[in-house]
Amino acid sequence: MRLFSRCLRVSQRFCLIISLLICLPSAHVLASDPVTGTRVVVASNSIIASEVGALMIEQGGNAIDAAVATGFALAVTHPSAGNLGGGGFMVIRLADGSFVANDHREIAPAKATRDMFVNSEGEMIPDLSTQTHLSAGVPGTVAGLIDALERHGSLSLAEVMAPAIALAEDGFVLSEELARTMNRHIERFSRFPAGKAKFTKDGTPYDAGDLWRQPHLAATLKRIAKDGKAGFYAGATADLIVAEMARGGGLISHDDLASYESVWREPVQARYGEYAIHAMPPPSSGGVLLIQMLNMLAESNLVETGHNSTATAHAMIEAERRAYADRATHLGDPDFHDVPVAKLIDPDYAAERFADFDLKRATPSTEVKAGTWHEGQDTTHISVIDAAGNAVAYTTTINLSYGSGIVVEGAGFLLNNEMDDFAAAPDVPNAFGLLGNDANAIVPAKRMLSSMTPTIITNDDEGFIFVTGSPGGSTIITTVLQVVLNVIEHGMSPREAVAAPRFHHQWQPDRIVHERDAFDEAVIEALKAMGHEAFSPIPERWGGIGCANSAVSISGKLEGFPDPRRDTGAAGM
Repeated sequence: MRLFSRCLRVSQRFCLIISLLICLPSAHVLASDPVTGTRVVVASNSIIASEVGALMIEQGGNAIDAAVATGFALAVTHPSAGNLGGGGFMVIRLADGSFVANDHREIAPAKATRDMFVNSEGEMIPDLSTQTHLSAGVPGTVAGLIDALERHGSLSLAEVMAPAIALAEDGFVLSEELARTMNRHIERFSRFPAGKAKFTKDGTPYDAGDLWRQPHLAATLKRIAKDGKAGFYAGATADLIVAEMARGGGLISHDDLASYESVWREPVQARYGEYAIHAMPPPSSGGVLLIQMLNMLAESNLVETGHNSTATAHAMIEAERRAYADRATHLGDPDFHDVPVAKLIDPDYAAERFADFDLKRATPSTEVKAGTWHEGQDTTHISVIDAAGNAVAYTTTINLSYGSGIVVEGAGFLLNNEMDDFAAAPDVPNAFGLLGNDANAIVPAKRMLSSMTPTIITNDDEGFIFVTGSPGGSTIITTVLQVVLNVIEHGMSPREAVAAPRFHHQWQPDRIVHERDAFDEAVIEALKAMGHEAFSPIPERWGGIGCANSAVSISGKLEGFPDPRRDTGAAGM
């Protein structure tokens, strides 16, 4: 009866979809194949969430409505990264051709301190910044999604949230991958009663095919749908968050929650050949590094050297090495640190940084320092395009898979562990091995640096709009770089560009991480001969590097491309 009454408030097609998702084994509804649409396409890490987004068009919505509805649905159907308790970045192309970006990255609580995660010797205290209540920054997702909806959407908050509420309250069938990842983290969840109650059946693991209901999360979603941001940052939900902090020694207060605001920023933009790149500015490092690396590679003639050849891989690795060195020194929250964005994305600066590039020799990372001058693993991505030309690249995260693993008792959502993305101390690596310095030091109310790289590429002469992004921690930026180069330089279709094997280098540690089919043995041996010494094939259980769910519009033809590496799905209408 509850499901029937809710269905009366949404379309008949949505009723059918929800009924199927609740009643059928997931294998019947999950797919990672590309889809087409005449009105909208949505690609995300959850076929259920993608369908929710696409159905907003039937309600009279646009791509922004679809992205927001998908984002809230992912908090229900993709809990390892979809969230209410995290944050994200959204790059939006509006139908008139203008671009905006919403920053709803988490912030450090008012009681946070510079050295809160290190001992007296300046060494990281194990797990403190990743597995405890102290690891949580003030969440931004709810504020950001609502602000995007109110400024650029056309539906009400209640309308876009109705599907997520139904999925949380009435449940959905667990896929094999979701059941497996949940069970892999049972020990983490079971440290506290709320996590054990949410992710197990009275201590017994869930199985694929089980119906998973989340009543506390449904109640939280209802408060947001009714009261907007006040339904999360004040009232009952805020009380539950602060009570959770008190139980576990966390820092987030009522004042921290009440004062949180998302920020509208100008995307970083640049030309690469005939294409325009529009990406997220700081506190994301992704857009800056993407453009910086493209600038370094502009003269490398990758078309001639070919995809993942020795020469192509060598050039890309050397560009990545230099860009990530700059990241460690120069990137941070622009509201607290003067980030030299214009300098970093200047083609002339890229030429200076790449001037010592040797065609035949790797540059050891110990020899690569950040540029100087005188002044003068879990996240999720959504790509949406509608027929009017609105497009959204939205990347959201709670940092590591399932965040801190701590569920807010009575509220049903996980806390992020984004405080680990600050530089806890100079040159001390975080969970992804990334280094940082004063630009990314912990300061109250400051946003931590991120690698999230939601990106939109356009070529107005060809009616081309390409939306992409990825999860993957430090590998996000290089994943997006490779997808972009695959389309622009290597002439791949968007589907081929997303599926092509990937590799990654981030300056420190000095090693090449790669999918097992990224290079043949001859290329690996040739790279070793050039001085690239350390190679790390990723474990097969990871599924691959990144998950670049993408969408494209070519002269009005819409297609969505979920990444085949994971349990993803696209929907079209």
